Amino acid sequence: MEWLDQIHFWYWLIAAVVMIVIEMLLPLAYFLWMGISAFIVGLILFAVPDLHLLIQVIIFGVLSVVTLVLYKKHQKENPTVNDEPNLNRRGEQYVGRIFTLEEAIVNGVGKVKVDDSTWKVKGMDMPAGSKVRVMSVDGTVFNVETETMYAE
Repeated sequence: MEWLDQIHFWYWLIAAVVMIVIEMLLPLAYFLWMGISAFIVGLILFAVPDLHLLIQVIIFGVLSVVTLVLYKKHQKENPTVNDEPNLNRRGEQYVGRIFTLEEAIVNGVGKVKVDDSTWKVKGMDMPAGSKVRVMSVDGTVFNVETETMYAE
């Protein structure tokens, strides 16, 4: 274990590169901050070459935790804004739209045809051909109300 007494700054820089490469392969936002912390410890060791290994590890650990906590706080305060928030929730884009019942709603369940697909609907019993408005989506089921409820 004599090599531990001879740790050079470039060991930390190699560790930083390895962690950043791991982050690029597995984007978890954890290894990035550890890589940045390792880089900073490498710079500190370059400036202070006689820094004891225990102090280096403590600095690395503290920097890793602090940078990760600051990143999580920043993410919470500034959530990612997407131009298509319903991209992976296809049914959400139909909320508020009006469709014609393909199959009557009997015992609270019926079907509507939307473009090239058929969706199950839940709501008050209505005959086929009735106009319904999608109020919400529960998985792959539209919760609907009759459109006449909104007529003025």
